[in-house]
Amino acid sequence: MLPTAQSLEGKPVPKVTFKARPNDQWKDITSDELFKGKTVVVFSLPGAYTPTCSSTHLPRYNELAPVFKQNGVDEIICISVNDAFVMNEWKVGQDAENITVIPDGNGDFSQGMGMLVDKRDIGFGQRSWRYSMLVKDGVVEKIFIEPEREGDPFEVSDAETMLRYINPNAVIPDPVVVFSKPGCPHCARAKAALKAHGICFTEITQDQRINSSVLRAVSGKSTWPQVFIGGKLIGNADALDAWFADKAAA
Repeated sequence: MLPTAQSLEGKPVPKVTFKARPNDQWKDITSDELFKGKTVVVFSLPGAYTPTCSSTHLPRYNELAPVFKQNGVDEIICISVNDAFVMNEWKVGQDAENITVIPDGNGDFSQGMGMLVDKRDIGFGQRSWRYSMLVKDGVVEKIFIEPEREGDPFEVSDAETMLRYINPNAVIPDPVVVFSKPGCPHCARAKAALKAHGICFTEITQDQRINSSVLRAVSGKSTWPQVFIGGKLIGNADALDAWFADKAAA
């Protein structure tokens, strides 16, 4: 049986040492290094590369990271019972530059939280249950634990639920998508402009499937990049600059 939120809130996080590989070098990282003197959002999940974790859980926290930081969060940490190599490669493949991935390879942290569960029926061995928590100076202030039932429920540990707890009036930005082409200087300029304004975006890069024909079908344009914000076509890098100028003048 999983612990209740009430039994964990107000308690310190487990003191463990994680075997991580930042910058492809082995490094021991302690709980104190991650949490002491900081306000940290943690979300934990059953495994890297698994469907819900890759399609929703990690990407949305990454996308909303600037909003969390505007509301006093110093760092967003993803913990999973996977090794450092898997966690690092997953982060790269997800373009999750706003997330610190921490490998709980031996399950020590998850066990200390009471969240280590048996998933041998699907060949996973021992894994973490899905949850999220707000930790201030090493103490759990708030935790959202997914309901204990079959499968992989995903109802309360999402980024929006955590953000609403931290600030119910926080403004969630519109989703941004950039269709880009490798080596395109205008694409680089558009992406740099978005980053300069603290806007996270999903990049869809030209390949065999995403070609000029697809770009024309989606945007009505044939030049790269094409930027969409909130489902609305903004256009190329010049159009994006004009959009930012109009917002500043409004």
